Amino acid sequence: MGDLPMLSAAQMLRIEPYFPLSHGVPRVDDRRVLSGIVYVLKNGLRWCDAPPGYGPHKTLYSRFVRWSKLGVFSRIFAALVKEAGDPDVLMIDATHLKAHRTASSLLKKGLPPRRIGRTKGGLNSKLHVVCDGQGRPLMLCLTEGQMSDHIGAKLLYPMLPNHNCVMIGDKGYDSDEYRAALQAKNIMPCIPPRRGRLIPANFDANLYRQRHKVENLFARLKDWRRIHTRYDRCAHTFLSAITIAAICAFWIN
Repeated sequence: MGDLPMLSAAQMLRIEPYFPLSHGVPRVDDRRVLSGIVYVLKNGLRWCDAPPGYGPHKTLYSRFVRWSKLGVFSRIFAALVKEAGDPDVLMIDATHLKAHRTASSLLKKGLPPRRIGRTKGGLNSKLHVVCDGQGRPLMLCLTEGQMSDHIGAKLLYPMLPNHNCVMIGDKGYDSDEYRAALQAKNIMPCIPPRRGRLIPANFDANLYRQRHKVENLFARLKDWRRIHTRYDRCAHTFLSAITIAAICAFWIN
């Protein structure tokens, strides 16, 4: 395999317990295949352009799609997040991910939605994220690009922990409804008030300065070229690609 980047033995040790069991014919080397998937996603390659050292490109693609449908990558992500324990600080934000023409072809009737919408910037998807105080992603949600941050926060709300902590968010999350919902879960909102509020809410300006960590999170995810630009037609495979990037960049790096 020459000098091709590979997942380390220590990284494989962290994620192997969550692999599905192999039935019948033994699977092709997990380390080699997963390293090939990571290489394709990080460098923005077409699957057919994957270096031969990782094995047949059809094997890489079929493993990626099959494990995406089985929810393997999301289970690994959830398990690693759980190992980290309950965070004291949460941060929420969203970012747009531009859809390439290969991802935005016409949707056939009966197929699940692709989570691609039209905004001023063209066709794109929107990634809503909740991270901890270290800027590590805890929850991921993919929606159409035109969906508001506030609605995205509602989708993530059921997954929020129910313990004493702080939620940092920008003005897009400022509403009496969201603040009350957070407090119902013993989460203290640290959200600056929107301009024009009759009764501006208080927030900790010093604590709010930590919000740059979630911006740094998006920057690191977008270093992965198949995350920065969406090439996947199916929403579940694109979210799986984002999940793999989150695992590698933040949880087993």
